Amino acid sequence: MDPSIAPILSLNAYQASDGQTASPAVARRLAAFGRGAVLFYREPIEMVSAQGTRLRAADGREYLDLYNNVPSVGHCHPHVVRAVQDQVAKLNIHTRYLVDVVTTYAERLLGTFPAPLSNVTFSCTGSEANDLALRIARLATGAQGIIVTAGAYHGNTMAVTEVSPSTYKTGRPPASVRTVPAPDPRHYGPDIAGGFARAVETEIAELAAMGIGTAALLVDTIFSSDGIFADPPGFLAPAVAAVHAAGGLFIADEVQPGFGRTGAGLWGFARHGVTPDIVTLGKPMGNGFPLAGLVTRPELLGLLTEHFGYFNTFGGNPVAAAAGLAVLEVIEQEGLIANARDVGAYLRDGVRALSAERPVIGEVRGAGLYTGVDIIDPETGGPDAARTTALMNALRDRGVLIGAAGLGANVLKIRPPLCLSRADVDVFIAALWNCTDRV
Repeated sequence: MDPSIAPILSLNAYQASDGQTASPAVARRLAAFGRGAVLFYREPIEMVSAQGTRLRAADGREYLDLYNNVPSVGHCHPHVVRAVQDQVAKLNIHTRYLVDVVTTYAERLLGTFPAPLSNVTFSCTGSEANDLALRIARLATGAQGIIVTAGAYHGNTMAVTEVSPSTYKTGRPPASVRTVPAPDPRHYGPDIAGGFARAVETEIAELAAMGIGTAALLVDTIFSSDGIFADPPGFLAPAVAAVHAAGGLFIADEVQPGFGRTGAGLWGFARHGVTPDIVTLGKPMGNGFPLAGLVTRPELLGLLTEHFGYFNTFGGNPVAAAAGLAVLEVIEQEGLIANARDVGAYLRDGVRALSAERPVIGEVRGAGLYTGVDIIDPETGGPDAARTTALMNALRDRGVLIGAAGLGANVLKIRPPLCLSRADVDVFIAALWNCTDRV
């Protein structure tokens, strides 16, 4: 692992230092979870309730949430809450019985995808969905090689960790996993589409030379862990064509960009004019209720079932399906895709305007309600990880929750619930104005 690359969790995590006295709540957490405990911010926050775009802490303080994309339609949305309450009061069982809400949700979800993608299988986590996608791709192609971006994160199972370079603290992914730089003009110049495709072609050739072959190109379609790279629309198409020409599949990880976040339809891949072979889903599907899934063509899912007796006992259970159906209804009824488009543009315009007087703010990128803001050293223009950490914590102190991403550990990652308002953005811009004058 390149020592200059910070593992993804380290960018945001609380670090217990020698001589620092932890609060009783933090001490309890660390004692119970040991070194597996992950907490955010220099001073972790104990949360007790939430609504919409706001979280409330145990001390009564309210925070604007610009980080949590899991409650995609808003924390504790009443329509989703009612759907979950009603279903859990009636029935919640594994999915090897006929339950109408499960089939109804599957049909409604599949109706949002291009026609070839007509089968879904549900799981409880995005990690499971990506693990399954890797298995299908390798079965379908007879190859083992997977191409991902250098800062990718795709989950926590053993197989999926291997295709998540950003999780490594030591070592590196196995030889069957090849990495390409994120679609950043600072690497590829103005021809993002051509440069990214050529990088993928280089790794295809390397995998062929090694006798491994290319099973799939797997990307998060907004490249969130790499630092958020959304533009120009369509740049993915040549890389996808190159993978298909080599006999591989294209897996679109929509765990973070999916369900309307990019403001241009439900799915991030649609901005690029491509149809994936496999789509993986997670986190935002149930607005916080554990629900994930994989959508693909029948012949690809059929390959898996020919070789394995695959099932997921509680994936897509009736309560999860009720939550998922309610999320789709809220997105449509409240116009949240359009809201993501319009409020997201308003947010980026506001940050860009601020950058004229705050030289620590570099490039501002994104689509819909997914935005990346580079924090830089004003003198060199290079990434400034220390200033980013300080800014993230300063915003927390002013009641705004935000995260960090990127190989340089210097990208503010903004991915709020889709119900974010312009008034919420104004609160953030005012806080950012104040905090960037102090770090």
